[in-house]
Amino acid sequence: MFNKGTLWAGAISGSLNQIKGSREYTSGKINANEYVAHTTTNVSETIGLMAGLEYGAILGSSLIPGVGSIIGTILGGILGDRLGNAVGTQVGNAFINHESLRRPIHNLRNS
Repeated sequence: MFNKGTLWAGAISGSLNQIKGSREYTSGKINANEYVAHTTTNVSETIGLMAGLEYGAILGSSLIPGVGSIIGTILGGILGDRLGNAVGTQVGNAFINHESLRRPIHNLRNS
C-alpha cells in the first residue's frame, strides 16, 4: 500500500511529534491522559499524512501526468495530515472524556 518514501515521511513526522509529546509529559506540562490523547493524535496524523501523500500522488498523476503527481503529493499530504489530526484529536478527546477512563492511567494498572 505505502511505498518506501511515504513510509519514511510518515515515520519521521510521527517520531518528531511523539518526541515533542514525550518531552512535555516528562517535564510535567501534560498528564498521562493528555499524553495518551497526544499519542492517539500523532498516530492518526501520521497515517493520514502517509495516505494523503500516496493517494494525492496517484490522483494528481492520473489528472495531470508529470507535474500532477508533485502537486497531488503536496496537497494530499497537507489534507491527509489535517484530516488525520482532526480524527486523532476527536478520538483522543473521547478517550479523555470517557467516564470510565477519567482515572489517571497509572491507577488503571492497579485495578
